[in-house]
Amino acid sequence: MTDFAIRYGEHVIRARRDGRPVVALESTIISHGLPHPDNIRVAREIEQAVRDNGAVPATIGMIDGEVIVGLEDAQVERLASAESVAKLSVRDLAIAAARRADGATTVAATSAIAAAAGIGVFATGGLGGVHREANVTYDESADLTALARTPIVVVCAGVKSILDVGATLERLETLGVSVAGYRTRRFPGFFITDGGFDLDWQLDSPKQVADFIKARADQGVAEGALVLANPLPADEQLDPALHDRTLATGLDLLAEQNITGKAVTPFLLGHFHSSTEGRSLAVNIRIILRNAALAAEIAVAATDGSAAPVGFAVPA
Repeated sequence: MTDFAIRYGEHVIRARRDGRPVVALESTIISHGLPHPDNIRVAREIEQAVRDNGAVPATIGMIDGEVIVGLEDAQVERLASAESVAKLSVRDLAIAAARRADGATTVAATSAIAAAAGIGVFATGGLGGVHREANVTYDESADLTALARTPIVVVCAGVKSILDVGATLERLETLGVSVAGYRTRRFPGFFITDGGFDLDWQLDSPKQVADFIKARADQGVAEGALVLANPLPADEQLDPALHDRTLATGLDLLAEQNITGKAVTPFLLGHFHSSTEGRSLAVNIRIILRNAALAAEIAVAATDGSAAPVGFAVPA
C-alpha cells in the first residue's frame, strides 16, 4: 500500500520533540504570489523572520504527491522555480497526491494541514474571500469555509483588497470565524492600512492572542479560526490613490480578458506589480515579514515548553 501520510521536515520534528514553538507558512506566495527570483529570496527571509522572533518555521507544500510540513530549502527552491506547480486548496490535496504532483498550499490548505499537525499559528499575507460580482459568479474563496472548521490563528493583513472586503467580513461572521484587529479596531486593506471597515474586537499583545487560543480550547465551544488582522503602519502602505487607480484598471482588464476563478488573484497581483513599478511588491514583502514576526511572537507566548504530540512518531 502507498503511504500518503503527512511528512515532516527534520527541523519541525526536532522542534516538536523539544517543545519549541512552530509557525506554519504557506507556499502559494512562493509559487504563485511573487515573481521569480524574488520568491526564493523572500521565502528565506520569511522563515528567518520567524526564527529571529523565537519560533521554528514550517513552510507547507507538496513534493511528488507528499504533503510536507517543514519544507527543506531545496524543496522551497523547487516550488519557486518549477513551471507546473499546482495551486492546492483542501479539496485538491488527495487528488494531487494521487497524481504525484508538486503543489503549493493556499491559506485554506495550509491552515487545515497545520491544524492536523498540531500547529496553532499561521502567518500569511492576505486572505482570500468573496470576489467582486460574486452575486453573479458565486466566486468565493475556500479559505472562508476552511477557516470556519479549523482551530488556528491566522496572522494576516486582512483580505486582499482586490476582493469584496465587506462581503467577506459578512461571510466570516456567518461562518463563525473570529476576527480581531491587532492593536486596531479598523480592518486593514492588505496593501493599504485601512480597508474601510470597523471591527468589534481588538487584541493588543501576543499574550492576549495566546489567551484566546487557551480560552477556545478550554471552552470547547468554537472550533473555527481567529483571523488576526495586522495592518501595515500608514507610512509603509501603498499610496491609497495609486492603489485605487491600479485596482480599477486591473478589474477592467479582468472583464476584458474574461479571467475567472483561481487565475484572478495572481493576475491582479501581477498587474499591481507592473503598474506600480514594483512598489506593491515591496509592500507585499513588508506585510508577510511583519506577519511572520508577529506569528512567531504569538507562538512563543502560547508555548509552555513541553513536548506536544503532532500525530507522528518522533525519533529518539
